[in-house]
Amino acid sequence: MGRLYYAHADAITVPDHTLAYVRAVTTTKLRRSESFPISLHGGDADGSSTMWVHCSIPLRFEFDAAVVPALDRRRLEELAHAASSTAGLVIDLTESRQAPADIAIARGHLERVA
Repeated sequence: MGRLYYAHADAITVPDHTLAYVRAVTTTKLRRSESFPISLHGGDADGSSTMWVHCSIPLRFEFDAAVVPALDRRRLEELAHAASSTAGLVIDLTESRQAPADIAIARGHLERVA
């Protein structure tokens, strides 16, 4: 489990594999000076939160694994497309903690594949 630090708030715990995708999308968008929302569902408090990601706000990614897993290009493109939508990037942390290998993207959301 990795951690996402945004602004000066407490860390958000995110599975390393999911965090790797979030980092790739976020760094690409911020490199282009594009702001976007990220919504996290089922985090540490089992609630929901949305944050507006902007290049002027401090952001840090911490991974527990020494080597970050390889990313699927198609999934990465779908996440980047979702981040550019009005809904932004939506991540269900509850499901990604249960079975990270079974996460798929649909309509800009991470969902469990049956």
